[in-house]
Amino acid sequence: MLKLRLAGQAARLGVRNHLLEDATKRMTDCCVQGKLYTTYKYSPAVSSHTKAVLTLNSFEKGGDGGAPSEFVALSTGWYNKGSRCLNNITISARGRSMVAMVVDECDSTMGCDEDHDYQPPCPNNIVDASKAVWEALGVPLADWGELDIIWSDA
Repeated sequence: MLKLRLAGQAARLGVRNHLLEDATKRMTDCCVQGKLYTTYKYSPAVSSHTKAVLTLNSFEKGGDGGAPSEFVALSTGWYNKGSRCLNNITISARGRSMVAMVVDECDSTMGCDEDHDYQPPCPNNIVDASKAVWEALGVPLADWGELDIIWSDA
């Protein structure tokens, strides 16, 4: 019902469908009461070609991908208590590479509370990226959401 109401509002406002899909996805990403979520203290070892999943983050409460710069948040283990914060990483996907700055942690140890926008904990292999990262990699808008990537410290 809520999805239909959102669709009707979006149509009246002339909002493109991908914005509606983003809003709907955020609603479904919320924690489910009573469900147990896996948490992680560690991430896979970092190498010159670390496999990860790129996800979309705006770095603003409740947003998806709006930051104007190439920013990323790393899963807790890779963030390593802030040791990578304000450092650059190189991200490669689909035959392209780009450099992004680590500015935050995608918390793999906690979630489902107000501090985490009621979202589940991050998996341990996430590079949560701004819209600018997706654009720099040349990923078509229709493919934004999750993408297998390779990353390394720059």
